[in-house]
Amino acid sequence: MKRFLFLLIFFIGTGTCAAAQDFSGIDGYGVSLGYGQSNDNIDVYRAGLLKQWDVKWFESKIGYIDGYFELSYSRWENGGDDVNAAALSPVFQYVFHTGNAAWYPYIEAGIGVAYLDDYTINNRDLSSNFLFEDRIGVGVRIKNIDINFRYMHYSNAGLKEPNDGIDILLGTLAWYF
Repeated sequence: MKRFLFLLIFFIGTGTCAAAQDFSGIDGYGVSLGYGQSNDNIDVYRAGLLKQWDVKWFESKIGYIDGYFELSYSRWENGGDDVNAAALSPVFQYVFHTGNAAWYPYIEAGIGVAYLDDYTINNRDLSSNFLFEDRIGVGVRIKNIDINFRYMHYSNAGLKEPNDGIDILLGTLAWYF
């Protein structure tokens, strides 16, 4: 039932945000919704606020580097063994030129910080409420809509033992305005 409710809200939000877009630019603020699973079947629901950087580094014929900041809330669910997480991450993107400003593919990577309200889930001991959030991903921006698939890893970088860590595959849909 929770999955159905999440998907219903997701699709209503998709239609509402897409209808409200003027598609006038690629910079600015955005919101995102995502769903994924860990390698041991923990469901992950994620919502985020995004701020696109308005810089382009190392621009060439192939593409350029830019990025965004993401402030996010995630809920990790595993049959009553649930965790809430908040994170802040700077994310770098390598954007590929397509010759068409309406869409472009990119790859991304970032390392941020996260706070979890509980550091144990599904017999995993993360040993700390404060963790690092690492990510790599691929995506495509179509006008102001961004579709992304990423691998995320949470751990305390060995600052405290045990450091079981957790790996998550996550799909995300975002809207910039």
